[in-house]
Amino acid sequence: MALKANKAVLLILKICISSGLLYLVLSRTGLDRVFLVMRHLSPAAFFFAIALYVFAQFISTVRWKLLLPGEMKMRKLFSLYMIGSFFNTFLPGLVGGDAVKGYYLYQATGKGPLAFASVFMDRYLGLFVMIVISALAFPFGYPYFQGADIVWLLPAAVASFFIASILMFGLRLGNRIPMLSVFYTSFHAYRNQKNTMAHALLLSVVVQFSGFLAVYVLALGLGQHVPFLSLLVFLPLIILFTMLPISISGLGVREGTFVFFFGLIGIKPDAAAAISLSWFLTISAGNLLGLVEYIRYKKEGLQIHVSGHAGE
Repeated sequence: MALKANKAVLLILKICISSGLLYLVLSRTGLDRVFLVMRHLSPAAFFFAIALYVFAQFISTVRWKLLLPGEMKMRKLFSLYMIGSFFNTFLPGLVGGDAVKGYYLYQATGKGPLAFASVFMDRYLGLFVMIVISALAFPFGYPYFQGADIVWLLPAAVASFFIASILMFGLRLGNRIPMLSVFYTSFHAYRNQKNTMAHALLLSVVVQFSGFLAVYVLALGLGQHVPFLSLLVFLPLIILFTMLPISISGLGVREGTFVFFFGLIGIKPDAAAAISLSWFLTISAGNLLGLVEYIRYKKEGLQIHVSGHAGE
């Protein structure tokens, strides 16, 4: 009961933070002005961004399959991936999408450590490539930060990520954490699979650029010219902020960071907020496929109990 009560309090707190940040951003940008910009969004740009998102999820599934020995069918893995994405977007305060994917995979394989290690490594590789892309783009995008006091932010984020990776994998500090030690052998087994890792990293590049391109297309569809290079620098920071577990699906945090960072390149606050909300809508629309798959799984008697196994 205490665990459920704590989860409920945390969920309420996240809702309050998201609501407060959204109110703060939209009150300053003007809700009517934001909607006015969004009304001019090209339908072609909107649906193309959705297609890019679903494509990125499919490529992510291909990457995930590389990390799994044995013959897991792509159709099933893609279904699990979309279900996990659906939970991340629509039910983030109840059970994480990664836990959902890991739980379903465990049901299918009976190998808990391998299932959750593959989910962790899949997420880590995506984050690793995103950080590397931003680090490589930073010297060329440095002028975008001129006059801002946060020019140190991206280098600090890159340095923190790699220091944490060295501590976790190089010095094997994660092996001393009871919650992680069970999976540590599986994590380190990937280090000897150089060809697999190389292919997985290349697929991660495709995934990340699909996301960057989706935002670029949405900006164009809203009549805003956003330099693609600026997306390579700003989006990783925005995504890192939205990953902080303080809000519901990053709502409020995402819009605030879009307004701030895009303001550095002359994008008006209402236009920046419109791009952010449009991106969230395309992701939500794409993840409705996960809802369809989840309903199918429920009919097969494999439903996840939100307060049960998957949340444990």
